[in-house]
Amino acid sequence: MPIAAEFHADPARADLLRELGLHGESVFTDPRIKVWRSLPDRENATLDHVREDGTAVRLHIKRYPPHAGFMAAQEVAGFNRLARAGIPCAPIIASGTRGDGSSFIILEDLAGYTPADKLLESGFPFERIITATADLAALLHDRRLHHRDLYLCHFMIKPLLNSVDAKLIDMARVARLDNPLTRRRWIIKDLAQFWFSTHSARVTDVQRERWLLRYCETRKIFMDRFLGPIQRKSDAIARHDQQLRNSQPKRNISIDDPTPS
Repeated sequence: MPIAAEFHADPARADLLRELGLHGESVFTDPRIKVWRSLPDRENATLDHVREDGTAVRLHIKRYPPHAGFMAAQEVAGFNRLARAGIPCAPIIASGTRGDGSSFIILEDLAGYTPADKLLESGFPFERIITATADLAALLHDRRLHHRDLYLCHFMIKPLLNSVDAKLIDMARVARLDNPLTRRRWIIKDLAQFWFSTHSARVTDVQRERWLLRYCETRKIFMDRFLGPIQRKSDAIARHDQQLRNSQPKRNISIDDPTPS
């Protein structure tokens, strides 16, 4: 007998989910779902489908084992916090759990958007994403939220004629900045994560400071109070990141890498 499952879907996408035959059990068993990264605490996968009208659709699926089953609910909660605050992010169209405690979320593909780190690797100028990414980070913090994984790769960028559009993904750790005693520390951590992630891209120190200046001007705060703490926290993140890379070498692969799990 199949394991009892819960399946919560966005009513606006229910027709697509019915057409795909997706439900709380098939998310874990459907052979069309292709896993591209497998870690101890989650699997990342995609499902590609051509609809009856000829439209190509891609869904992104995160599956969590029983010991990390709470992560799906956390990501749904993070998405709801961002959506209520008017912060652009990747839409979750379904989520659920199984009786064994494993869980999942299904996200709609952001067609036309590219992770910022991949966009920069392709030669796209960092100058062109400074305003959009700094303003999005400023909006996040002004709405009393923090991301806790605010790396370049979690900004999805869509190039436009004279600007870019930016959205956030990976929402499982989004939380409120309700405690005034810890608010500044969490904000610095967010900014340091972005700062750290730009070191693996073609970004200069001058450009990093220009990004931070834009963020601070948008929030009407003084950059001098943040620059030193951000740099120190970025150095600490670099040390921790190297430890993770040594212990979990597949953790940082992306969907475009040639040797996914």
